[in-house]
Amino acid sequence: MAGRPRGMEDAVILRAAAEVMGQVGPSGLTLAAVARRVGLVPGTLVQRFGSKRGLILALADQSVRDVEALPDRVRDEQGSALGALAALFTQWMAPMITPETFAHHLAFLCADLTDPDLHERALAVHRAQRRAVGTLLEEAVSAGELAATTDVEELTATVLAVTSGTGLTWALDRRGTLDRRVRHGLDTVLAPHLATPRRPEPPHHLETT
Repeated sequence: MAGRPRGMEDAVILRAAAEVMGQVGPSGLTLAAVARRVGLVPGTLVQRFGSKRGLILALADQSVRDVEALPDRVRDEQGSALGALAALFTQWMAPMITPETFAHHLAFLCADLTDPDLHERALAVHRAQRRAVGTLLEEAVSAGELAATTDVEELTATVLAVTSGTGLTWALDRRGTLDRRVRHGLDTVLAPHLATPRRPEPPHHLETT
């Protein structure tokens, strides 16, 4: 029976699973496909995760951990709270580089909404994202980037709604790139709340790919 290859951590396998899922969607995600991606035999993945469902649950758990860890890392790399917020959305959207991969991730979310175990994890991701956005907006107010009168709770909800909706619109009209579209939407939402008003970036999202 195959054992655990030295140096092959679960995180590596789960990253590969996320890549496969983005390419083929949850219905095409199999232990065999992931095993091929990382150079293992399917039996090794059965030992670790038990089944395809076990792999999907582990992938969902990893998503929660990733979302919780990312804000601190991004904050350390950026010179401002709003810069960190923009970088955060860029990294959250990074796996969805084509409308097809966006559709596959959306299909995974649809499964989350109907499966109690997956819903619990999807809700944890959503709450972690909301906390991260809210924290960075609060920091932006404290640092004088946003006006002191900013309603952070309301702005957090608006930012999340606009950026999520932007992804759906982009997947339909397929103009520009998702990261530019999301950044433009974020800039537009934040513009009225800036302590020092500035004109949003030009709408590059109108460019045709």
